[in-house]
Amino acid sequence: MKKQRLRLDDACFTLQVILMLTKLFDFNLNSVTESSLWRSTDYGGKYQKLNDKIGAKTILSYLYVSPNNKRKIMLLTDPEVESSLLISSDEGAMFQKYRLNFYILSLLFHPEQEDWILAYSHDQKLYSSVEFGRRWQLVHEKVAPNRFYWSKLGLDKEPGLIHLETSALYITCKLQNCTDANKAKPFPGYIDPNSLVVQDEYVFVFPNTPCRRYKIKMHLDLHVISTDENRVVAAVQEWNQNETYNLYVSDTLGVYYTLALENVVSSIGPEGNVMVDLYEVAGIKGMFLANRKLENQVKTYITYNRGRDWRLLLAPSQDLKGNSIHCVLPYCSLHLHLHVSANPYTSGNIASRESAPGIIVLPFLSLQIFNEEYAVLYLDQGGALVAIRHTPLPIRHLWLSFDEGHFWNKYSFTNTPLFVDGVLGEPGEETLIMTIFGHVSHRSEWQLVKIDFRSIFNRRCTEADYQTWHLHNQGEPCLMGVKRIYQKLKPTSRCVMGKTHLVSMMSSSCECTEADFECDYGFERQSNGKCAPAFWFHASSVSRRCTAGMMFLNTTGYRKVVSNNCSAGVSMEYTAKRQQCQVQAPKGLHLVTSEGTLTATLGSNVTFLVFLEEGDSARTSITLDFGDGRALTYSNVSAIEDGIKHIYRDVGIYRVAAIGENFFGSETATLYLFLLCVMYMSPLVALRNKEVNLTAVLWPNQVGTVTYIWWIANNTEPVITLEGSLPCTFSREGISTVTVQVSAGNTILQDRKNIVVHEYFRSHLLAFSSNLDEQNPDVAEWRLDVSRVIKNALIQSTGVREEQLLVTVLPGLPTTAEFFLLPSKWLQKSPAHLDQLSEMLLSALNQNLVQFTLRPGIQVTVYAAHHSAAPLVDTSENQSGSAMLMLLSVVVVGLAVFIIYKFKRTMGCPRARYQTPKMLRGPVKDKLLTLYFNDCMCPCSL
Repeated sequence: MKKQRLRLDDACFTLQVILMLTKLFDFNLNSVTESSLWRSTDYGGKYQKLNDKIGAKTILSYLYVSPNNKRKIMLLTDPEVESSLLISSDEGAMFQKYRLNFYILSLLFHPEQEDWILAYSHDQKLYSSVEFGRRWQLVHEKVAPNRFYWSKLGLDKEPGLIHLETSALYITCKLQNCTDANKAKPFPGYIDPNSLVVQDEYVFVFPNTPCRRYKIKMHLDLHVISTDENRVVAAVQEWNQNETYNLYVSDTLGVYYTLALENVVSSIGPEGNVMVDLYEVAGIKGMFLANRKLENQVKTYITYNRGRDWRLLLAPSQDLKGNSIHCVLPYCSLHLHLHVSANPYTSGNIASRESAPGIIVLPFLSLQIFNEEYAVLYLDQGGALVAIRHTPLPIRHLWLSFDEGHFWNKYSFTNTPLFVDGVLGEPGEETLIMTIFGHVSHRSEWQLVKIDFRSIFNRRCTEADYQTWHLHNQGEPCLMGVKRIYQKLKPTSRCVMGKTHLVSMMSSSCECTEADFECDYGFERQSNGKCAPAFWFHASSVSRRCTAGMMFLNTTGYRKVVSNNCSAGVSMEYTAKRQQCQVQAPKGLHLVTSEGTLTATLGSNVTFLVFLEEGDSARTSITLDFGDGRALTYSNVSAIEDGIKHIYRDVGIYRVAAIGENFFGSETATLYLFLLCVMYMSPLVALRNKEVNLTAVLWPNQVGTVTYIWWIANNTEPVITLEGSLPCTFSREGISTVTVQVSAGNTILQDRKNIVVHEYFRSHLLAFSSNLDEQNPDVAEWRLDVSRVIKNALIQSTGVREEQLLVTVLPGLPTTAEFFLLPSKWLQKSPAHLDQLSEMLLSALNQNLVQFTLRPGIQVTVYAAHHSAAPLVDTSENQSGSAMLMLLSVVVVGLAVFIIYKFKRTMGCPRARYQTPKMLRGPVKDKLLTLYFNDCMCPCSL
């Protein structure tokens, strides 16, 4: 007999309508084999099965409701069976089915537009729909999971704007027109993968560049906890933390952060997500609970002023049986579990509601009332609480409280005991109806019990049913600068507040005290409670953006807690003072590359970042000397905030210097930049079963430790060496591919070369008339083009078959080349045939019959050199040839997709004699495009 289990997977409520999605899971197959959709139009009194309307064999996976129009329902089918969705516009009465050409992993509904949806597919593609899923359009490919966001009305220029992360870039684009022309990059550089967070008016990214503006670098991990009321609360894991996070709070701009609480406990959630033990209490602004680890002990702390002060929780004075509890702060305190339940149909460890300020339901409180663990739910906006026992045994009773959990009454909800799987409290805690679902036995069908508590309440609440409640912090009535008085039901009142009831609160402002102010950015609270500058903070750094003659706010070390409404009192003493800006000599000048490395590839743009810690940035000029005889001067620091780009024309080690100077002094910062280039010999021909030396030469060679990684032919594992030479033997004739990667510092250089392997071949060195040396820029591209010209000249003079002849021009001066004669794959000939062809070629060369025109007026003659580079006849047992691979500078970024360009030569370059058109070569194997630099880009030689 198959082991199966029917489970409730989703449910939604729209006015009087309830929709439920159930699935039958086969444990033997480890998959869902059936699904059913149920609909009730009387709050769960009766249910109708809708499988005939959606297709009897259709297996559903998810149920969604439009957050802006609860009449609109969307169902997703199981993608392993079919990729479709079903749409209803009448609360599930009728459905229409639409086929999809992609698999939906997640949906994101627009916060205002009811028909706008973003869909994320299994292959990292993002789609959009403006017709509630009836039609879809591709927005972008290679989008990071869960890193796409809708624009927010009033913050973004256009309502149809999308924020997304793709290929380590943060971009925005239009909903229905995400073309390259319509894309924008709010952050110009690369960002760390999966770091984009857009929440309310804040956008967070981790720049994949050196930190420029912030003193504290977020070393490992960041989670945005809250962004309400113009303030960010973030949990940051520092470099020395493993299971804990530090809690930071920001200023109103979200730019400067101060430490609020250290070592907050964290855990891993059911889906691998990080869960920080921090809970924001609903209904009371500024109130948080946090579990903190100190000396291997976890204790619960509470704050009423957004993290300015934290206190331990006072334990109850009596236990369940009325016995006194001896628990004295700070040696003993109340500990709470703060995790919220991942299951929407069971209660979590903690719960609070906006409609019920001051009520926090916790497992500890349940244990103080009951002998076992109970789930507690809200009814009638907190006017009543319902408790249901958590047990694997069947039950038929629940408990009801009308006085915030002090006293409980027992009620029966079924005649037959039920194995309870969960509770549906929707459409909200403001109602008096709930549904309990479970099984009479483990093999039975679903049993749903609708419970209507309205019969217990015989009237609506009046003004006489309420009493006042003063919010306080251990007797202190002023919290966040105000005294707050709430209207709450009397314990003796058994009436209905209803959906229209609004929480009533009266408030009055308090005089400001030191407790209303927290430490400003760069300041830390000392053991005496005062705020003092942190060891890393320079108070004078605020002058960087302070121009002489203007005013700035000089901090007192304190700032008022965000949303604190106190007035007068000590406000003037702790508030920042306006002062005249004073011009200072520049101090703390920093110079880095945008990539944060000290190596760069020749011909590419190197971006230098210059920033100043102290001094008048508007009146401090910056001169950047690139170390190659060129320099630029800027009138102020603000003009170079996006960096200074420069292209180097020669390899070598460059001393780059930045000089900041104003009337009062100067400051200098330097770095040494390594420009890399690699020389090569090509093509490569090797004898079968004879050793050949594969060689890669890195220039300059003073770059520290270099690692060479060789991928040879079809080998699945590379060979790693610390030298640029590797002996290798090829056992098969044909073309073998060799790829070498060179790791130097933070730069990886790579090239791939095809090596022709034969049983035998013939070769000979070539020389040229001296006029060719005058035209030789000694660059790879020139050598490649001239090799083709020489080959054509040899073919025209001798009639040698094209596939049998290879020619390569060698690096350096004087100009030399080498030709290779290969066996024909069409003609089965002996080595003697190659000897005849070689003699014919040498004869033509010795008679000066091989010539070519390099350019008008320049005729070049090709000669046979006196010494050969490879044997004409293969007779040696220990024969070994040499081969050299070209490495092109390709910086590995992101997923290591190599896109390389060929640059047109510019006038004014040294030895600029050879001009080529601008073009892109390729495509070639594995989508690797090769770059050939002219002498302006890579004028290096062996």
